[in-house]
Amino acid sequence: MSSRYTLSFFAAALSFSSVASAALYVSPNEGIYNTLVASIGCTSYTETFGSTPTGFLPSGYSSSTGPVNWSATATGGLYVQAGLFSTNNSGQALTFDFSAPGLSVQAVGGNFFATDINFNVVPAVVVVLLDDGTSYVNLMTLESSFVGFISTGAAISSITLSLPLASDLYPTVDRMVFGVVPAPGAIALLGLAGFVGLRRRGS
Repeated sequence: MSSRYTLSFFAAALSFSSVASAALYVSPNEGIYNTLVASIGCTSYTETFGSTPTGFLPSGYSSSTGPVNWSATATGGLYVQAGLFSTNNSGQALTFDFSAPGLSVQAVGGNFFATDINFNVVPAVVVVLLDDGTSYVNLMTLESSFVGFISTGAAISSITLSLPLASDLYPTVDRMVFGVVPAPGAIALLGLAGFVGLRRRGS
């Protein structure tokens, strides 16, 4: 595939996924997400929850991924099994709050889905909500189901998973990825402007 058509494909996907704020994009395709994260100068850090203790965890459990400090909360507490991070009670929302002192989290994504009491993946409608009210709603069917958010404006500070139609299931995360830059705003906007501009000259 030529670079012209590749960039056109990325831009088309973004226009389909863009939300009300012109400075924030949503991509259910991890390849597109990774390309955009790199284009705005982000350094990526991945949390696999592999070192998170297995079993029950109290709400407010905190850890770090590279320079990103994060905490997870859910009514009734949390539960982790073999790297799958979930709520202890079914039907409850799972929220991650995060920050990177001296840096700015401009992108966040991950594998978001629903599980039953035995951590089997069950197809379910999953709502992923950012702190600014931006939401993504989709039927997530696999452990590899992905969605990523990229902001070229304000930093992202939290993400919440909920299952509006499945009170007997548990919102679950297998992996989270963070895109971090040393300063917000100008770097991100310049990066995305160059990315989109390249497509226009090639059309």
